[in-house]
Amino acid sequence: IEAVVDRLVISKEGTKEDKRAARTRLTDSVETALKFGEGYVTVNLVDKKEDIAFSEHLACPEHGSTVPEIESRTFSFNTPQGACPECQGLGSKLEIDPDRIIPDRDLSLNEGAIVSMEWGPKEEGGYYWQSLQGVCNASKINMDKPVRELTKEQLKLVLYGTGDKQIQMVYRNTNGSEFKFTRAFEGVITNLERRYKETSSDWMREKIAEYMSDRPCPACGGKRLNPAALAVTVDDVNIVEANSWPVLKTLDWVKKISGKSSPLTSKQKTIAERVIREIHERLNFLVNVGLDYLTLNRSAVTLSGGEAQRIRLATQVGSRLVGVLYVLDEPSIGLHPRDNSRLLETLKGLRDLGNTVLVVEHDDETIRESDWVIDLGPAAGEHGGQVIAEGTPKQILAHPKSLTGQYLSGRKQVEVPKKRREGNGKSLKIINAVANNLKKISVELPLGKLVCITGVSGSGKSTLMSDILYNALASKLMGARTQAGEHDKILGIEHLDKIINIDQSPIGRTPRSNPGTYTGLFDEMRKLFAELPESKVRGYKPGRFSFNVHGGRCEACQGQGELRIEMQFLPDVYVPCDVCHGKRFNRETLQVLFRDQYSIADILDMTVDHAVKEFENYPQMANKLRLLQEVGLGYVKVGQPATTLSGGEAQRVKLSKELSRRATGRTLYVLDEPSVGLHAADVHKLIEVLQRLVDAGNSVLIIEHNLDIIKVSDWIIDLGPEGGDRGGELIAEGTPEQVMKVKGSYTGKYLKEHLK
Repeated sequence: IEAVVDRLVISKEGTKEDKRAARTRLTDSVETALKFGEGYVTVNLVDKKEDIAFSEHLACPEHGSTVPEIESRTFSFNTPQGACPECQGLGSKLEIDPDRIIPDRDLSLNEGAIVSMEWGPKEEGGYYWQSLQGVCNASKINMDKPVRELTKEQLKLVLYGTGDKQIQMVYRNTNGSEFKFTRAFEGVITNLERRYKETSSDWMREKIAEYMSDRPCPACGGKRLNPAALAVTVDDVNIVEANSWPVLKTLDWVKKISGKSSPLTSKQKTIAERVIREIHERLNFLVNVGLDYLTLNRSAVTLSGGEAQRIRLATQVGSRLVGVLYVLDEPSIGLHPRDNSRLLETLKGLRDLGNTVLVVEHDDETIRESDWVIDLGPAAGEHGGQVIAEGTPKQILAHPKSLTGQYLSGRKQVEVPKKRREGNGKSLKIINAVANNLKKISVELPLGKLVCITGVSGSGKSTLMSDILYNALASKLMGARTQAGEHDKILGIEHLDKIINIDQSPIGRTPRSNPGTYTGLFDEMRKLFAELPESKVRGYKPGRFSFNVHGGRCEACQGQGELRIEMQFLPDVYVPCDVCHGKRFNRETLQVLFRDQYSIADILDMTVDHAVKEFENYPQMANKLRLLQEVGLGYVKVGQPATTLSGGEAQRVKLSKELSRRATGRTLYVLDEPSVGLHAADVHKLIEVLQRLVDAGNSVLIIEHNLDIIKVSDWIIDLGPEGGDRGGELIAEGTPEQVMKVKGSYTGKYLKEHLK
């Protein structure tokens, strides 16, 4: 709506007073127009028949479109000023996925190709199924033909409906009555989308969500920012493009715009000088801690623990504080030996500024480069907690009781196998892998061997093993709903019947889970207690000895052993239960004793080493306990809550469970950096466990940077040469002896020293 604020005639022949009055009136009128027009005013020159638009906002003089005032928050997807209005800055939207609606396109509609509720042939008397039959009859769609053979138009009609076009439909109710009517067919996907928005039922919303996938936002294309933010460029590059590059490429671009060939004017360079210098320094810090392959827009939840820690380290280096004590827990996690030296230089730089750097570390090179070493031991758990040695690295190497010193000096070491395994003659072949940064590589994975994927950080190892191989095989062999990374095909899947990922995720999310429950050991113990004479007299069954069910557990704490005290604005505090005193069971249950000495609570409180001696005459329990002992968990308590186990401990509990299974020779185990958090002595034990898995006829595939594990593997697949865009190529494959001869392989270079 346009409103005329004023009409003004200005004469050239007027007096000065007239002109002054006209100017005042014009100013007042323009201010009034801007006020009511929210910053917009149009001046109509009557004699020239021309409209001139004026705006208080940043506006295009040609088209009139405006953008808000540019400020730093304009470029943040976490603020209303910068976020895409369609997806609120998320970059993606939940949409019904046609592939989830019709997972198997070899089936026909009559065979149940549409798995979504109410749209299948099982719902023969249902309204939705009958309306689908109606549209297929009206449109001459053969419901017995595989969906794959339907035309795009026919499939679009089924999924997205007829729009405004009305069709004749027939509905028969359960009484056999028939009703004819004419209406538009809504379509399967359109119907589910409408119901998802309109329903007030959480159950219905969750049910429909099963058929949805995260898709890039159609408005911003996944860029998360609004058009105004995306329109601002420096050197024809907007902020999203600059953030999508690896750190090293962004650093090169920053050098370009601040250098001699800069596209910026001298005035712009002067204005931007301090900002560019700050950006340059921060990018350099990321490069120095071995993160040059990361893109700046990488989601925080996808970062490994080591990557997140090194980003925080880069932040601290940039602050240039002095007199600070920095504490780092294994900063070398996930780093190839080549990148470790740069990390060490960064840590030394912090020290040289006048700070103290305290590092928990198992890496050989880091220990050798430190100024002072404190070695704890002699073993783990209740057998540890003593200072075995402290001093310079040289003193630790010479200390006779230091296990760390023995491995550093070479007095103890992981021996190179005299002969590499031949395998079973079968293999998996991944053809033309191009997901993420992989450069259309084809890789052969021999089965019946210990195979190691190596390469610098960001070279594509996890993409190859997890995103492509694991997701594809889990979907084919286990029916998992996983989407494999882009590749042509995988040959040799018929040689396997399952794939198992033994990762470092917790074995349980609550304190009720523990090594005993996870391995099935606790079930055997409960059966044993139920067979004791005292239990038979009292009529106790195995369930009596579970802290998860009513009967034998302490009801005051519900079998938790502790009570939670809410502290309002502070974190909750947990205190031992004052009824069972942390034992988790009631008094009557605790009166049943094994060997007249141990209650079920005492057994759960035993270390694995202790329990092995007590149950050596009970084969089923003894075998499970010995396996826990053999994977290096003898110090862990049988009932130790899962929430208190480290990632490495959880992974070894899983390994012990897999070792207890009967081998079929058709299982592929995948592990991502299993040596993380392990001392050299623990790595030695881990290697023995992995070798046992392979000796049982299985295949084991691991991603690893630890040279002791790499050198004992039967086959190496080395990716590189660098990380990010400069990685993703197959550099070498073969035995360790073959890989160490490949000139372009960083792994081969460091492996050569270990194979001497």
